[in-house]
Amino acid sequence: MSDTTSSTSEGSRPLVGIVLALCAVAFVALTSGFGQFTNLVQRPAFLLLIILLGYALYPAKNLGKAGWIVDIVLASGGTAACASIIWRSDIIATSLPFAEPLDLVLLITLLLASITLMVRMVGWAFPGFVILALAYALWGNVIPGTFGHRGVDIWFLTETLFLGDIGLWGLLTGVAATTIAPFVLFGSMILNTGGGQTFMDIAMRVSGRSPGGAAKMATVASGLFGMVSGSAVANVATTGNLTIPLMQRLGYPARLSGAVEAVASTGGQLAPPIMGAAAFVMAELVGVSYLTIVKAGVIPALLFYTSIFVILHLLAKRWQLPLVPEEDMPAWREALDLKRLLPLIAGLTALIVAVFSGRSIAFSAFIGTMVLLGVYLTLNIRGKEDLRICSKAILAGAKDAGIGFVTITVLLAGAQILVSIINLTGVGVALSSLIVDGFSSWPLLAPVVVAMACLVLGMGVPTTAAYILVASILAPAMIRIGFDPLATHLFVLYFAALSAITPPVCVAVFVASGIAKTSWFAVAKQAIRLSSAIYLLPFAFLFIPGLLGQGDTADIALSVLRAIVITCAIAMLASGRAWDQRGILTLLLWLGALGLALVPSTYAIGGAAVLSLIIVYLPDGYAGVPETSSPATKEIGK
Repeated sequence: MSDTTSSTSEGSRPLVGIVLALCAVAFVALTSGFGQFTNLVQRPAFLLLIILLGYALYPAKNLGKAGWIVDIVLASGGTAACASIIWRSDIIATSLPFAEPLDLVLLITLLLASITLMVRMVGWAFPGFVILALAYALWGNVIPGTFGHRGVDIWFLTETLFLGDIGLWGLLTGVAATTIAPFVLFGSMILNTGGGQTFMDIAMRVSGRSPGGAAKMATVASGLFGMVSGSAVANVATTGNLTIPLMQRLGYPARLSGAVEAVASTGGQLAPPIMGAAAFVMAELVGVSYLTIVKAGVIPALLFYTSIFVILHLLAKRWQLPLVPEEDMPAWREALDLKRLLPLIAGLTALIVAVFSGRSIAFSAFIGTMVLLGVYLTLNIRGKEDLRICSKAILAGAKDAGIGFVTITVLLAGAQILVSIINLTGVGVALSSLIVDGFSSWPLLAPVVVAMACLVLGMGVPTTAAYILVASILAPAMIRIGFDPLATHLFVLYFAALSAITPPVCVAVFVASGIAKTSWFAVAKQAIRLSSAIYLLPFAFLFIPGLLGQGDTADIALSVLRAIVITCAIAMLASGRAWDQRGILTLLLWLGALGLALVPSTYAIGGAAVLSLIIVYLPDGYAGVPETSSPATKEIGK
C-alpha cells in the first residue's frame, strides 16, 4: 500500500511540476505586463510559487515514502511562511510588528525549505555559507577581535529577516521576482521556439570552414546561449552535448573540446545585452541603470571572445586541426529559416526598443516575449499538427523558465540572507576597513586579494551568488581605496564567473569533462590556457577607463586597439606558436607588435594592429612551418 502511494506520488510529480511552472510563468507575465504588487506581496508570493515548484522539480532521493513526506512538510512550511507575510503585508508595512513565537517557527521552516532546495540544486558550498552566516549572527559575540560583534538576539534576527522588506524580502529577492524572472522567461522562449537552433546554425556557417572552425562554432554558439541562460553550468550541459561530440568526431582532443565549451559558456554570462542575471543585480547594487551596465560590458566581452578566437585560430594552424566538412555545414537557407529567425529578431527588437524608450526592464521583457510568441505562432501554425508542435515548444519553454526561476530565486534569497547578516553584524564594514588599512599604501595589491577571494568564494557557487557575496563584502573596500564603483563591480563579476573554470572546484569544467569523457584536470589545464589573457582583462579595465567606454572616442579607440594587440600577443604565447622550432619569424613579428602597442602614439598602435593581423593570418609556410606538415599530435592537449 505504501509503495503504491509512493509510486503514485512520484509519478505525479512531472505533471505537478508542469502545472506549477505554468502558474509561475503566468504570475511573472501578468505582473510584468500589467503591474506589480507591493513588495511584501510580490516577493513572498513569487517565493511561495518557487518553493512549491522547487520541491516538484528537485525531490528527495533514495528516501522512498519518507522523502515524499519530508518534501511535503518542507514545502508546506515554506508556503505557510510566505502566505503569512502576504496576509499581514499591510500591518508589517505600517507598524513594524515585534516577532512572536509563531514568526520564529515560520522563519525556521522557511529557512529549512530554502536551504534544502539550495543543497539539492548546487551542493553544500553556497548553503554552507548561509548556515555559517546565520550562526555568526547569533553567536558572533564569542569571536574575539575585529570580526566579533555583540551578537544578535533571536527575536531581532527574526524581525530583520522575516518581518520587513530588508531581510528575506529585500532587494535581491525583489530583483529575482520582478526583473530577472521576466528575462529568464524571454530567454527560455527564444531557445525553445527555434532561436537555439538558429544560434547553432549561424555559428556553424560563420566559422565552420575557418581554421579551428568547430571550436570557433562552439564558442559562438555557447556565447549566445550563455548570454540568454546566464549559467555556465546549464550552458555547458545544453550546448556541450552538441558541440563537444562534434569537435571530438573531427579529431579534436577531448581535453580541448571540453575546455572550449567550458570557457565559452563562462563568457556568455558576461556578454551584453543580457549578461545573464548579474547585470540586473549589479545595476541595483551600484545604483546605475541597466543600460549603463550593458554599455560598460561591451568592450570587455569583445576582448574576451577575441582572445579565445585568436588562440583557437593559432592552435588550429599549429596543430592543423581539420575544418568542419562541407556536408556537415547547414545551408544558409536553413540557418536563416525565416520561421525561426523572424521571431528571434522581432522579439529582440521589441525588447531593445522598449528599453531604450524608457520602459521598465520587466515590461520590456514582457513585450519582447509577447512579440516573439506572436510572430512564432503566426508564421508556424497552418493546421492542427502545427498547433500541437508549437504548443509543445511553448510548454517546454515554460518548463525551462520554471527551472530557471527556481535556480535564480532560491540562490538570490540565500544571497539576500547573507547580505542582510553582513549589514546587521557589521562584518562587511570591519573587513572593508581591514583591507583599506592594509592596502591603502599599496593599492595595486587590493585587486589581487579581491580576485583571489572571488575565485575562492566562487568555488561551486553560481556566478550571480558569488558576485553578490564578494560585492557585498569586498567591493566597498576597493571603492574606498579609490577605484571606480562600476569598474570594481565588473571586476568582481568577471572573477566570480572565472571561478567556474578555475581549479580545484571548477563546476563548468566538471560538466564539460563528463561529456567529453576525459579527466577534469586535463580539461581545466586547457581551459586556463585558453583563458590566459582573460584572467588579466579585469585588471586592464580596472585601470584603463577607456575599456569600459569611458572617456572621449579617441582614448577609447586607442585603449581598445592596444588591448587587442596585447591580448593577441598573450594568445600567441599561450598557443605555443611562438616557440615552434621554425616559428622565429612569427615570434619576431609578435615582439614588434607588442613593443609598438606599448608606445603612447596613435601611429605606433596602428602599426601594432596591422602587424597583429598579418601574424594571425600569416600562412604556415611563411611562418616557417610547412602548410602540408602533419598535425602535431604529440603536442595536442599539452
